[in-house]
Amino acid sequence: MTLPHPEDDPRFWEHVPQKRFLAWLVDLAVTLVIVLVLVVASAGLALFLLPVIWSAVAVAYRWLMLGRYGATLGMLLVALRLRHLDGRRPESDLCLWHAALHAVSMVFVLPQVLSVAMILGTPRRQGLNDWLLGTTMINKPLD
Repeated sequence: MTLPHPEDDPRFWEHVPQKRFLAWLVDLAVTLVIVLVLVVASAGLALFLLPVIWSAVAVAYRWLMLGRYGATLGMLLVALRLRHLDGRRPESDLCLWHAALHAVSMVFVLPQVLSVAMILGTPRRQGLNDWLLGTTMINKPLD
């Protein structure tokens, strides 16, 4: 499958910003549950390293899910998939970079604001990490 230009076939990117936000909320909840399990399992000791642990869990979760399914659980629920601009599925190393760049953008306000503006304003609804890596989030193809 090769992705068409958004002007030629906009259905691949219809409602993607709203779906990305819903997927982000679901994925936030998933990572929160995983972190809470780790905190309880460590008898609370994990609280001392909470930001590091949550970041590691978030990156690992996104990397594994994107690598295996081309989507996180939240993305699967709203029928979104991560793809290269030519329509190919992402490779594992690209998924790791995508997850790591997402984590970095979540730490700093300016990259996050820029990413949201890009999702709302670019034809392919690419966030900053998508633009840097040559990927896009699309509605699930029927293939």
